[in-house]
Amino acid sequence: MAMQMLVAGGLQPLTDSLRAADEDNPRGYLEFERVKALRDDKAWVSDAVGRCVKVIHLLLPELPSNFSYRVIFMRRGLDEVVRSQAKMLERSGRVGGGLPLDRLKAVYEAQLKSVDAWLAAQPNFSILRVDYADFIRSPHEAASAVDAFLGSGLDVLAMSASVDPSLHRNRGDS
Repeated sequence: MAMQMLVAGGLQPLTDSLRAADEDNPRGYLEFERVKALRDDKAWVSDAVGRCVKVIHLLLPELPSNFSYRVIFMRRGLDEVVRSQAKMLERSGRVGGGLPLDRLKAVYEAQLKSVDAWLAAQPNFSILRVDYADFIRSPHEAASAVDAFLGSGLDVLAMSASVDPSLHRNRGDS
């Protein structure tokens, strides 16, 4: 959702369009496959300057230190995350890591805590922490915060309009 919002606002994404839209993400993924190999392949990072690119939390420490980064760290309730992951794996016919959902949630919590501590020590990272549910509830407010964080100039109305509450599934309260 954040990538869709950034693109609607006028930012150019770094994406390879390899992963097609599907039932889990009907608007598409806006991902760049080379990000997954960031530990071994950092050559593409210079191509991302001035663009938006999706990087999962565990790979943030792999980004080269000779760049400055503005990171929109989207937080989603971990109950929702593990439920969503389980459903996505089930629909695709793949098997997960075999961890019970409560153990998987604990692993994610530990990872996030570790990445947060690492980020706090990085002078070349500016972080905007946002809540996924807040984006859904108040898209204009969220879009305005993102716009301000990125230096203004984005189309906040288009960003707000890009949020589709019907795509907020697998809620922690369901």
